[in-house]
Amino acid sequence: MAIVKSKLLKQLSQNYPNFLKKDLEKFTNIILNEIKRSLRRGDGVELRNFGTFRVKTQKASIRR
Repeated sequence: MAIVKSKLLKQLSQNYPNFLKKDLEKFTNIILNEIKRSLRRGDGVELRNFGTFRVKTQKASIRR
């Protein structure tokens, strides 16, 4: 399942109307950047009741 950041921000703004959109965007960017940094270090990321992110290295394969 894929989600676009703009749709995520739209959903957050609907669920939390008291927050400014620019604050929600900053918050989302901080979280996504921390997830990216953890994955680059080789660590896994677990978000309870959402999912787990891990980097998996695959062998190269010959394709046509």
